[in-house]
Amino acid sequence: MTATAHTNNRVIYGRQIAFFAAFLLPAAKLLEAPSILSKYAAGDILLPALAHFLLQSALLSLLLFAATSSEKTLWERLQTSLGKIFPILLIVYGVYFIFSSLLPLLDMEKFIYAAFFDTAPTFFSFLFFFFLSAFLCTKGIKLLGRYADLALFLFVVPFLALLVMSFAETDFSHLLPLFGSKFGDTMSAFTRTTPHFSDVVLLLPLLLNYKPQQKGDSRKILFGYWIGAVLTLLFLAIFFSVFSSIAPREHYAFSKIAQYFPALDIIGRIDLVFVYLVFITLLFYTCTPLLYTVSFAATLLKTEKKVLFSLLLNFGLFLFVFFCNKYYNGIYEIVSAKLPWVFWIFANILPLFLLLLPKDAAKTPPKASLLKEKENV
Repeated sequence: MTATAHTNNRVIYGRQIAFFAAFLLPAAKLLEAPSILSKYAAGDILLPALAHFLLQSALLSLLLFAATSSEKTLWERLQTSLGKIFPILLIVYGVYFIFSSLLPLLDMEKFIYAAFFDTAPTFFSFLFFFFLSAFLCTKGIKLLGRYADLALFLFVVPFLALLVMSFAETDFSHLLPLFGSKFGDTMSAFTRTTPHFSDVVLLLPLLLNYKPQQKGDSRKILFGYWIGAVLTLLFLAIFFSVFSSIAPREHYAFSKIAQYFPALDIIGRIDLVFVYLVFITLLFYTCTPLLYTVSFAATLLKTEKKVLFSLLLNFGLFLFVFFCNKYYNGIYEIVSAKLPWVFWIFANILPLFLLLLPKDAAKTPPKASLLKEKENV
């Protein structure tokens, strides 16, 4: 791509970022987050989730302000301001994205075995995901924009269908009384679900190259994020209203929420069709941080050939899942209870320094950008 094409933001658009925020980010909350929130916050399940959304939307608003406060993109301003330190920043965030993908990978493996296999799966049943991930990671972030356009149908329709099918067994009185949980329990639920609600950092590589093309693009992105937030809050409310006191034991929530739909006794498990469709979005969500890491590596190495690094990364993560899945509970406890500060620092605090970048740094021609790659999707 030419520099002009880059500055015109032809690779990914404000609309696509808004759809990404609305329809891909909720996927992070559909597996383990509902049971964790239920375990600690009980009927106040919505309070820690709402606190997360308020915090993340405030952070997103600040980053959108930083992105639109200059004619230069945040990527260009970062390169000019940091100089030789800029590659170190890419390395740090590449490592962070690998770390942040560990729990989603373990969750997805457990989910696939529980939801898609009637008999005991082999140890290598999850291998197909890494073949898919290795392929997607070579395509670059333009792929995320294209899937975001499709997610309006691939995610929203089946997701809402699952919610409608669950209404027959929903009793919203289980959410009462409000503020019925101890404040300490609510804060524990908030802290332990930090890995699941660190949303804006997954938009950061897109925002670094974002330049609004139409008036109101930034408002659309923020509105898109709150669409996803409302969908998630509605899902959490229905989930706890269906399962109540047994909700902490109901893992992989979205695959179970509609299983009591009365018509299933006649027409069969039609709800699984919708579960499969939502699962496609979950696949893309889980691949996203890995895709970013591969794109960062290609930028650092000044190459468009991503296949080798993508294969190495996904093979390494396959070995992690293969050997560490037996220690799932211990790893989950370490990351969610001992290491939430990692997400606070890299997902919530460091991005705020983008507000301190000079609005019109030196007029040095920009170097290779994450989005200035030839994409063949």
